[in-house]
Amino acid sequence: MPMKVCKAVFPAAGLGTRFLPATKAQPKEMLPIVDKPIIQYGVEEALAAGCDQIIIVTGRGKQSIEDHFDVSYELEKMLEERKKTDLLKIVHSISDMIHMAYVRQKEALGLGHAVLMARELVGQEAFAVLLADDIIDAQEPCLKQMMRVFEETQCSVIATQVVEGPAISAYGVLDVKPADGRFDGRLFEINSMVEKPKPEDAPSNLAIIGRYILTPRVFEILASTPHGSGGELQLTDGLMALLREQRIYAYVYEGRRYDAGDKLGFLKATVELALKREELGDKFREYLKGLKL
Repeated sequence: MPMKVCKAVFPAAGLGTRFLPATKAQPKEMLPIVDKPIIQYGVEEALAAGCDQIIIVTGRGKQSIEDHFDVSYELEKMLEERKKTDLLKIVHSISDMIHMAYVRQKEALGLGHAVLMARELVGQEAFAVLLADDIIDAQEPCLKQMMRVFEETQCSVIATQVVEGPAISAYGVLDVKPADGRFDGRLFEINSMVEKPKPEDAPSNLAIIGRYILTPRVFEILASTPHGSGGELQLTDGLMALLREQRIYAYVYEGRRYDAGDKLGFLKATVELALKREELGDKFREYLKGLKL
């Protein structure tokens, strides 16, 4: 029977040091872009792709993530009494969004370790991993595009985008071969992957982006993969081992990606997503045009 992807894992135990002092007392994932926290964009994408269970891997100081997706009785009562029905609807839509489960990563020991923490909640099912820092604005949600690939191939799928020049050295980079022109030439079979290579050593210009669909075998492999430098367990190391047993595909998604884990990327996302908002776009555009830059 073909596997379906119903569960999405969000690693969210990192310290968010690039956004200090804002992240000293609040999680980076809760920083707002326009009026929604970073992580909500990813959760909405997973929901739109057909996932009905969200697993968030948290750590110390991440309680506000749980509170955000929970019912807020006092706030809802106040909004109801003041007849602020539009705001009440927004608050309800968050708490009613989807089934949420949480697992604690006691130490930040790498992305592979964070994914491994979700093993018991995922079980023997294929599952998605979304890195909330990567906000992808697309007509068809990025994860939904990847779901179509998974449904056809029943193999792990990694999202990728073309990155030109020296910037490629900030990413995991894929060595690939074309997958028979399927999916409009956007699908590639992965031969190997290299973590943050020098530009001259990069095997291609295809960078790994924070969306994955993985088969459950990856859990057994991660559990037996040695921890690398700094005692961290890297997902890339686990995927390289999985590649020796199973095919893994790379899919060049359609959409605009913002790196919200970077200050400049965060600002770009705020401006461009605000411009697309019906109630804000026109006024904000006029404001920007009036700036003396």
